[in-house]
Amino acid sequence: MPAPWKEVVRKIDDYRWEIPRSYKQGMSVPGLIFTSESMLNHIWEEQVFQQVANVAFLPGIVDHSLAMPDIHWGYGFPIGGVAATRIKDGVVSPGGVGFDINCGVRLLRTNLTEEEVRPKIERLINELFVSIPSGLGSKGKIRVSDRELDEVLVKGSQWAVRKGYGEVEDVVVTEESGCMKGADPDKVSSKAKKRGIPQLGTLGSGNHFLEVAVVAEIYDQEAARTMGIGDVGQVVVWIHTGSRGFGHQVCSDYLELMGEAVKRYGISLPDRQLACAPVSSPEGKDYLAAMACAANYAWTNRQCITHWTRESFVKVFGKSLSELGLEQIYDVCHNIAKIEEYTIDGDKQGLCVHRKGATRAFPAGHPDIPDIYRNIGQPVLIPGDMGRCSYILLGTETAMKESFGSTCHGAGRVQSRAAARRSLRGVDVARALAARGITVKTGDMGSLAEEASEAYKDVSEVVDVTHNAGISRKVAKATPIGVIKG
Repeated sequence: MPAPWKEVVRKIDDYRWEIPRSYKQGMSVPGLIFTSESMLNHIWEEQVFQQVANVAFLPGIVDHSLAMPDIHWGYGFPIGGVAATRIKDGVVSPGGVGFDINCGVRLLRTNLTEEEVRPKIERLINELFVSIPSGLGSKGKIRVSDRELDEVLVKGSQWAVRKGYGEVEDVVVTEESGCMKGADPDKVSSKAKKRGIPQLGTLGSGNHFLEVAVVAEIYDQEAARTMGIGDVGQVVVWIHTGSRGFGHQVCSDYLELMGEAVKRYGISLPDRQLACAPVSSPEGKDYLAAMACAANYAWTNRQCITHWTRESFVKVFGKSLSELGLEQIYDVCHNIAKIEEYTIDGDKQGLCVHRKGATRAFPAGHPDIPDIYRNIGQPVLIPGDMGRCSYILLGTETAMKESFGSTCHGAGRVQSRAAARRSLRGVDVARALAARGITVKTGDMGSLAEEASEAYKDVSEVVDVTHNAGISRKVAKATPIGVIKG
């Protein structure tokens, strides 16, 4: 018996599958999923096709409602969803960004090898766990006043560097230089600010983590060297977190506001979770200004964690920062809406690109890429689950032409957190990781089950789809030896 999705989806090639407009009356554009046939069954079972189709109803959407191979169910938009809307007659939707605004990944390289780090990995992970606040509702070591928080919201990671949390070079290799323009603290509620003040400089909970990993494979030696990766066995550090309760509150506030705006502007939607407002409307502009504040908060967050990571390495290894070589490779965000320019039907247009659980993947030569990477393309950082591996890739021209300069953002869940907790025990997950040579530290052993490998797709399969589809290309793979989970 043929799979039910075969009656709905049209195969373009092995890595592209189209949902035609006829699937649901009212779709303005088709849907397009970058995936493999083997992954389509789960996508169908989770009914994410419905969300891809629903996004295609948004006013002003162009080309396709897109989904990456790590797609899974989300609020309004699927996680792994990408959509671009025209500025002149299109909308911006908070559901197309998500609650954890600028949840993203930062990658640091080191001069250390696995041989040097393995004997000290338990001490290192313990030191990092003490230095970096993590867990649900965690409070940071940084204390800021209301006025200082407004500075953070406007200046982003540049504020942190000026306060001594990191180096100017970090800012250079951060998306948007760690400071998104247009941020306006006056567009942020006092409730969001109240939630944000105590959480600045915290890792948080859920799928957020800090991971010490070892380069396992190199696919493009020249590109890897440009990023400071020389050999297999080199140690790198992944930092994955976002805007915490601050970003969540910004999203919640504007979803409520947009719910009213939909009625005011006469916008018809198949799902109220797609609440939106015209990009050029007061509501749309206010959301983008508040969202930029949350993005800057998240970059500040990762910048401070980077600083404490470096301090921990110095303490454990007794070497200077220059000896350790703890330099930032890049920092990318996964949940964001940006005004970018693309050629549509031969015409250059400004578009509002929503990336929800998707990574920017700009090609070589793009003006928004730091000079150091201008000849190879933007680094794309794709973390997997804590038991398998993560990937470093590069953006491509194909991504610019087909996916609005976007690619996947991670492995993507196959089990909800609740389902993972029902089927697994955190203590068993920790033992299984230890048996594989992975040291893990968490403040909530129960939550460890939520992040087990079994709860996620295989990131290697996800990355192979994006590589073979040409929307990003592989540079290196890294495997974990130590992980901190909130």
